[in-house]
Amino acid sequence: MTLLFASLLGLVIGSFLNVCIVRLPHDESVIEPRSHCRSCKNPLAWYDNIPLISYLILRGRCRTCSESFSVRYPAVEALTAVLFALIVSCDLPPRETVLDLVLAAALVVVTFIDIDYFIIPDEITWPSILIAPAVAFVVQHVSVRDSVTGILLGGGILWAFAWSYEKLRGREGMGLGDVKLLAMIGGLQGWQAPLFSLMAGAIVGSTVGLALMAARGRRFDMEIPFGPFLAFGSILYMLEGPRIIDLYFSHPPLF
Repeated sequence: MTLLFASLLGLVIGSFLNVCIVRLPHDESVIEPRSHCRSCKNPLAWYDNIPLISYLILRGRCRTCSESFSVRYPAVEALTAVLFALIVSCDLPPRETVLDLVLAAALVVVTFIDIDYFIIPDEITWPSILIAPAVAFVVQHVSVRDSVTGILLGGGILWAFAWSYEKLRGREGMGLGDVKLLAMIGGLQGWQAPLFSLMAGAIVGSTVGLALMAARGRRFDMEIPFGPFLAFGSILYMLEGPRIIDLYFSHPPLF
């Protein structure tokens, strides 16, 4: 029942995350106006805004103008539901569970905005960085010192890399949005999280990037957003990070 409730909550929250994904890049309010078709501007009735179900009933089209809705809408809702169920299944203390749910929701928004626009909204990263030490004090999942260290370490690593790349290549290789995202991850998850997220994100990101370049016949300097891979690393750390780290150091590689 707990996992079912978490999944249903994830569907509802995922519906709101879709609003954030669509509106934040355009500096629009996520509160008003109510959900509406982006094509004909007509508001959606409550029965046309039920997560997953309404999309299936309407076959992915607006009831008024028949314009197609992106399949991303149900995908985001389903993804959020799965993440919420996985987080709740970890059976963490209530305050830490709530924090992980909020962080996962923020990372979903960051991922899809970065995919579409190659930006990571300051509305998510800056407030999270600023309140992270206070959150650590209240939740007590990490110490305040670990939170501050995570902010400095996470932001510092990527800032140094971005600065060095720009000096060596004469062009920007990584935006400050990624720097702030990794600082946010460090502040909310502790100093080990940005290191883990960066390594996991780099491994997955390079694998996906090489596959895309091979499939599309593109140059090796094609632009690929890194935020989604950092988000993946952060969620992996949230779910299995400490166990993966313990396994690594108890069975270190031979090379």
